[in-house]
Amino acid sequence: QVQLVESGGGLVQAGGSLRLSCAASGRTFSSISLGWFRQVPGKEREFVAAISWRGGSTYYADSVKGRFTISRDNAKNTVYLEMNSLKPEDTAVYYCAARFGSSSSFYIDWPSWGQGTQVTVSS
Repeated sequence: QVQLVESGGGLVQAGGSLRLSCAASGRTFSSISLGWFRQVPGKEREFVAAISWRGGSTYYADSVKGRFTISRDNAKNTVYLEMNSLKPEDTAVYYCAARFGSSSSFYIDWPSWGQGTQVTVSS
């Protein structure tokens, strides 16, 4: 299994930026796909972005396309989520996830999860 620890959440005003980081340990980092999901109370966990194990392919939810960027540094075993032009509706707990094989937008396909980091965007 892969262990994941997120950091970088916080409070930001609408229009601002944040960068989330997720440090991974355990199985070979370079052979896993990595993703970011988010969740608000009472709602299902929602796909945000994912990146292939080589980093050559990235995927985004329509709601964040053009504003968020996912990237990975295999030398540092870390995946990042750069969030720009933040909106109040981006407020959620953000989770890092890992899986072997190709990426998926369905949270049930991801077996490894971090503990989550809160992102709050004020209007």
